[in-house]
Amino acid sequence: MRKIKHWIRRYFGFSQREVNGFLLLISLMVLLTAAPFLFDAFYSPSLTDSTARDRQLLDSLVAQLEAKQPERARAGRVAATIALKPFDPNQLSLEEWQAYGLPKYLAQRILNYRHKVGDFTYKAELGKIYGLPDSLFQQLLPYIQLPEERPDKHKQRQAIAGAARPTPDTGWDRNPRKEKPVLVPFNINTADTVELKQIRGIGSKLSARIVKYRSSLGGFYSTAQLQEVYGLQPEVVDSLQKYSYVAKTYTPQGLHINTATADELKTHPYVTPNIARAIVAYREQHGPYKQLDDIQQIRLVTPELFEKLRPYLAL
Repeated sequence: MRKIKHWIRRYFGFSQREVNGFLLLISLMVLLTAAPFLFDAFYSPSLTDSTARDRQLLDSLVAQLEAKQPERARAGRVAATIALKPFDPNQLSLEEWQAYGLPKYLAQRILNYRHKVGDFTYKAELGKIYGLPDSLFQQLLPYIQLPEERPDKHKQRQAIAGAARPTPDTGWDRNPRKEKPVLVPFNINTADTVELKQIRGIGSKLSARIVKYRSSLGGFYSTAQLQEVYGLQPEVVDSLQKYSYVAKTYTPQGLHINTATADELKTHPYVTPNIARAIVAYREQHGPYKQLDDIQQIRLVTPELFEKLRPYLAL
């Protein structure tokens, strides 16, 4: 047993306490694995009959739930009831928006936006409606009868002045509608909290949390990693991915596996303390890593983990 403990300690880089816990866990797993066979040996016919009846009842309930599942799916998904055709988003009613495939709550949100902010002035402005899926917006985009780009500020003021009631002195509207700022796509690896808070649903706490997680990672190599930030709702992640990007020439900060200590390695979100110790222990036993793929010789480094870590690894 002492030899086994010594081998486990050297192979996984465990402490003596972790080795004891590891052996206890293995013993419990063996007992749990053998428990069903021991239970079957003493299983009474009456219990078997009862279980069979319970299983039959459970199968019946599952069949009923599966029968109702398509109805629930249809209730949560609204499909377009008319063929798409050119339309003016400033003229559609609640029912007409629903006919184009929007759920009722989202159609009402668009009407509320027009009532509070004013009419849409260009196509991309509709895509900024909170909760509107980008896939649905892309389907509607070719049929929207609005300019592709935002109207020039001077021309927009002239249009407002022409539509408003002129004053006796100048003929200009004294209270023109304030223009909404256009959200320009930004680099997710250089954006500060001010830029991040332009995304609807991101406040001071979430923006600081994104910057902190980016720093601990060493930078994002894909906007898909934004899903890993704790507290970000799916619709907020979708908006972030829509308005942010990772520069093609960007390279994340590397984890130097031949020189980094276990304490330095475990600060990375993808590296647990056990994996950090195992990386150092393997290096001490077999010498420096000759190539990045050598880290896969450690059993704790699964193929999935290696693919996540690969952009951050360096010799």
